[in-house]
Amino acid sequence: MAFEASTQLQQGEQTILLRDTSSGTTAEIYVFGGFLNAFNIAVQGETVNVVQGFTSVQDARENILNGFKSAKLSPFVCRMRKGSYHFNHKDWKVNKHYMGEHAIHGLVYDADYAIINSGNDETKAFVTLEHQYKGEDEGFPFPYRLRIHWQLESGNKLTVTTHVQNQGTEAMPYTDGWHPYFTLGGKVDECILQFDSNRQYEYDADLLPTGNLFADTRFENGSLLKGIELDNSFELRKNGSGCSLRNDRLQLQINPDENYPILQVYIPPHRNSIAIENLSGAPDNFNNKIHLLLLEPGAEKKFSTSYAVVWS
Repeated sequence: MAFEASTQLQQGEQTILLRDTSSGTTAEIYVFGGFLNAFNIAVQGETVNVVQGFTSVQDARENILNGFKSAKLSPFVCRMRKGSYHFNHKDWKVNKHYMGEHAIHGLVYDADYAIINSGNDETKAFVTLEHQYKGEDEGFPFPYRLRIHWQLESGNKLTVTTHVQNQGTEAMPYTDGWHPYFTLGGKVDECILQFDSNRQYEYDADLLPTGNLFADTRFENGSLLKGIELDNSFELRKNGSGCSLRNDRLQLQINPDENYPILQVYIPPHRNSIAIENLSGAPDNFNNKIHLLLLEPGAEKKFSTSYAVVWS
């Protein structure tokens, strides 16, 4: 068994290809955004890409705001009410991007990263990317470093680990997440979604949590997605079994670590894919404080999740 990690140029833009040469499975990572753009699984003579990504880096640069496909969510996730929060005896308002009257999906989804390490051996191929957020947005003037490590192993397993370090002189609030869209081919109506949660966060009309939880057991044993609309957050059980998406051919298994206790699930209107988002805290948690982290100067936090695909 052998693996390869190679850097490629696409119209002057760097991408990284992680390959399992035994199976033919590949993961395409964009240096722009630091995200997974394609995860191609080669089994039984067929290749299936389970990620709905972009056609090129240029396409990603031009259209990242159209659905935020695969985007890194940092230093806040999903919506922040009116882009405003109170922290350290001050009122702050971020400026980056708004959907309606609310800020959405953080400040670094369109960041450029540097490749600081890549390699391969008989058991894995990997790349580590780094971005320095310097406090450019006046609503979040706290500098921090993001390091993102992607690693491909046997069994069609891809793991992404994020290290965030506060590089400022003050404590800072923080929430981490990802926004990938997955597809097993065809409509998601043909898929069964299962994850280890029986509690959903109540949302108001603006899709912001009220702070209340209510019982939702639909997905404990798996539910066919036909007829189900989702743009909701769920509290995962500690030490649970993660999340799976399956149809009659494929199964995608998503296993977040304990630092991603919330699962956000969104089905877009076209229903050709489903966003399954691992989050370290709830939407708008700079205000509602649900799993909000406080990073002291120099402090570092790690978040990790893995994706694995098998034939059903």
